[in-house]
Amino acid sequence: MHDRKVTPDMAPVIKLARDLGINYALIASYYQINQGRIADVMKGRLFPDISPAIELPADFPMVAAA
Repeated sequence: MHDRKVTPDMAPVIKLARDLGINYALIASYYQINQGRIADVMKGRLFPDISPAIELPADFPMVAAA
C-alpha cells in the first residue's frame, strides 16, 4: 500500500486539528495517511506558508472532552 500524499487542501485542517489538541492518529485516520505526514506538515516540511483553517470540516471526527 502506498502512502497517500498530503495536498495543500489538507494542510490547513491538519494545522487547526493539531492546534485544537487532536492527536496525530485521529487526523491521519481521517485522511487515510501516515502519521508521519502529519508531522511533516506540523514541522514545516510540507506547506509551511499555509495558515490553519478557521473551522474543521463537518465530517471531521471529534473526541469527547474528558
